[in-house]
Amino acid sequence: MNHMLNQIKKKVVPAKSLQARKDKLVSKVIDLVSRETAKYSQVIGIELGGSFAKGTWLPERADIDIFIKFRTDVSEKEFAEVGKKIGFAALADYMPYVRYAEHPFVEAQIGDTKVNLVPCYAVEEGSWKSSADRSPFHTRFMKQSLTDEMKDQVRILKWFLKCNDIYGAEIAKQGFSGYVAEVLILNFGTFEGVLKAMSCLKCGEVIGKAAKEFDSPIVIIDPIDANRNLGAAISTENLGKLVLLSRAFLRKPSHLFFKPRKPNTFVKSSLRNVLVISFRYKKRSPDVIWGQLKRATASIATQIDQEGFTVLRKSAFVLRDNEAFLLFLLQSPTLHDSKLRVGPDFFVSEYADKFVMSNKKKSVMMWINDDGKICSLQKRPYTSVQSFVRDLLRKNLQSAGISVGLQEDIKKFKITVGDRVKSKSIKEAIAELVSTDEAIFSSN
Repeated sequence: MNHMLNQIKKKVVPAKSLQARKDKLVSKVIDLVSRETAKYSQVIGIELGGSFAKGTWLPERADIDIFIKFRTDVSEKEFAEVGKKIGFAALADYMPYVRYAEHPFVEAQIGDTKVNLVPCYAVEEGSWKSSADRSPFHTRFMKQSLTDEMKDQVRILKWFLKCNDIYGAEIAKQGFSGYVAEVLILNFGTFEGVLKAMSCLKCGEVIGKAAKEFDSPIVIIDPIDANRNLGAAISTENLGKLVLLSRAFLRKPSHLFFKPRKPNTFVKSSLRNVLVISFRYKKRSPDVIWGQLKRATASIATQIDQEGFTVLRKSAFVLRDNEAFLLFLLQSPTLHDSKLRVGPDFFVSEYADKFVMSNKKKSVMMWINDDGKICSLQKRPYTSVQSFVRDLLRKNLQSAGISVGLQEDIKKFKITVGDRVKSKSIKEAIAELVSTDEAIFSSN
């Protein structure tokens, strides 16, 4: 294993020439930002942050994060407005644009490098005013705490997470962030140490020293804020993938775990069991739209289940032209035209009478089964999931669990099935939904 990990290390540690080129770009951007911040009394300094500053960046992904530090008495409105003005002026030659986290920040692409100019407050440690305020403290802490070898182990872990599609803390992914990778290496020392810990993880296990109790499948404490659980942002599915990947890798180490993979082979007929809802939405922050899509997907899945159709898996996807897709893998898209309702024991008069009264008009037939339960055979309102979802979104949108902010967009929806989708990107998303990842579920 050591020989293989040394080979991976050579791949994920940037060459000196690339480091020098990035250093030169950082100096240039810092100079541009410094010229602009000097014009504003609200700003008391700037600081290089993120994985580049900490020495844990990957050659494949070398974003540069510069934090613009505001006085704590600056209002949130002024904080956001001045931050954008500085960002657009400093990066004017590189087609800057606004992105959103808790607050807006300015991003631009310079060559093959994304540059983020992020406003934050210059607070004392623990007196956070915005979510970005912790980032400079994260940078300083990791620069002091991680040895050079540990930084390289972080890179190996990040690449492992990335190749297995569980890297990234954004709400669309809900995976493991770069900072979480650093915290895990800090706690367990090496890439192999992290995998050994994950392979025997217990539900609710706490990594780090917590100031209070948390309720999540894994609790990862932020080293600079004992009240913050980094594990809360990680989905149960992605956590499960890391646990099973760790066991599979330790059982049989292979370079295949460090190669980006496409979904494995799937049964083509299963595409017919995928329901696809698509619609266009008005442009908004990625975090906002993804939050709305995930809630909508969960709500519609619940409604489908309650109608008698079984949702096996679900996901959401967006294209750049503001088109959203909600995907549902069903056990079957159709049902028998009748359903069985099993009621109470006939001995329990109160409940038995209520069951009979409420179901007799809807029943094709009623009887008492061998267990003494009153049974009702009824006609289903819907035997096709497409018909049910179409009526749900057309006639019962208010009660469908769709957030108010998405209701206007989803009114102009289209419904199709997986084997009729034309878009290559959506075909790939559907393929992932109906596939088994052999690396995770290997029997070897």
